[in-house]
Amino acid sequence: MNRTLRVAATTLAATLAATVGLANPAWAASYSAPLRTAVAALTVATEVRTGYSRGLFPHWIDADGDKCNTRNEVLLAEAVTAPTITGSCTLSGGRWYSYYDHAYWTATGDVDIDHMVPLAEAWDSGARNWSTSRRQAYANDLDDPRSLVAVTDNVNQSKGDKDPATWMPSYSSARCRYVNEWVATKTRWRLTVDTAEKDALTSLASSCTNVTISVTYAY
Repeated sequence: MNRTLRVAATTLAATLAATVGLANPAWAASYSAPLRTAVAALTVATEVRTGYSRGLFPHWIDADGDKCNTRNEVLLAEAVTAPTITGSCTLSGGRWYSYYDHAYWTATGDVDIDHMVPLAEAWDSGARNWSTSRRQAYANDLDDPRSLVAVTDNVNQSKGDKDPATWMPSYSSARCRYVNEWVATKTRWRLTVDTAEKDALTSLASSCTNVTISVTYAY
């Protein structure tokens, strides 16, 4: 399923879940609100980096046993030209679009899979209190296409573990989409934001169309 269909399916699932959700929003199955309302709803808390290690987020697993790990599953889902699959999920002949910098690539080595909210940022924002299995689920989240995105490798490296207060895509037309996907991911996983991050998101969202952000919560 391509990215557009995956986003549509995720939005529909969240909307349906909201319709039948529990009365108590703390235990609701989903959340749906205009972008600026969703930003305002993010909980502010001090970030804590103590104890972080990338190894605490087991990632690029093969959850369904089809020999394609999470990285390759995203590459397959986001390819604008479908690659050929050989052997143990070796991909060739595909083409990918990196929306962060409006660039196209045909070699998988030129493409990184970015955790929309970086692993270190997730740790700082609440994942330090999660079980290893929940951190693994976060690091390999294929259930919401906004959580993981195929982008130019050196652009992903320039982003590192920065939040929107200190890094945004260089391609200006990508910024509102980036804000939407950042807010959706933080909301889905009930992650907090620090003050500078919330201020930046509030300012950025004020210049974006106030689209509806719909997510199904991860449990």
